[in-house]
Amino acid sequence: MDSETIKGILDSVRKGTLPVRDALARLKHLPYEDMHFARIDHHRHLRQGVPEVVFAAGKNERQVVAIAKAMYKKSKAFLVTKATQSVYDALGIKGAVFYPASGVISVGAAKKKKGSVLVLSAGTSDIPVAEEAAVAASFLGSRVATVYDVGVAGLHRLLDSVERVKEARVIVVVAGMEGALPSVVGGMTDKPIIAVPTSTGYGTSLGGLTALFAMLNSCVPGIAVMNVDNGFGAGCLAHKINIR
Repeated sequence: MDSETIKGILDSVRKGTLPVRDALARLKHLPYEDMHFARIDHHRHLRQGVPEVVFAAGKNERQVVAIAKAMYKKSKAFLVTKATQSVYDALGIKGAVFYPASGVISVGAAKKKKGSVLVLSAGTSDIPVAEEAAVAASFLGSRVATVYDVGVAGLHRLLDSVERVKEARVIVVVAGMEGALPSVVGGMTDKPIIAVPTSTGYGTSLGGLTALFAMLNSCVPGIAVMNVDNGFGAGCLAHKINIR
């Protein structure tokens, strides 16, 4: 439940079109709804500007569906990450969209898009994490563009998109292997860079640690670095920067 929804409820009470009892019923789950196995934070959007998002990994299908439907009942919107086709099918909510590459399920995304967020991926194998970032930022209300497979092994591919880099307000750069792409992009622009290491790579990539360390040790000042495979976190940060 966001601030506009609450304002609408209070305004209806003021006008006399909504009984106080009904208003209390709509607000009773602030700040959270206790489902025993989960406590849904319907109040989070008011505090943080980003609603609670369902992380499906580690939950069973019944739990994910129950949480998502409870959120949808209150706000007509939710975002689920690390989900499966089976979870999407079980939800059965009209208008919900499943992004199979990233495992994201989205419904009720913000209609008005603002600013400009650019999401780059070093390789095709990094697209799942890049897509998670792009969908999250777009869901929250940012205008998002994506350019995939522009890693350092073929820099001419990135140079073909230099105008997009110039136009963006915030850039999310997703890379596995040696994690070099954020430094390259950071050297091309004064825009905020959010680097996301992925677990893509051979043995000594150590599940993304090599890319993570490379990004943390970049000689380009001011690069923000997310956790391994955390496209969602990057999308949220990019949105917050973008709308300021």
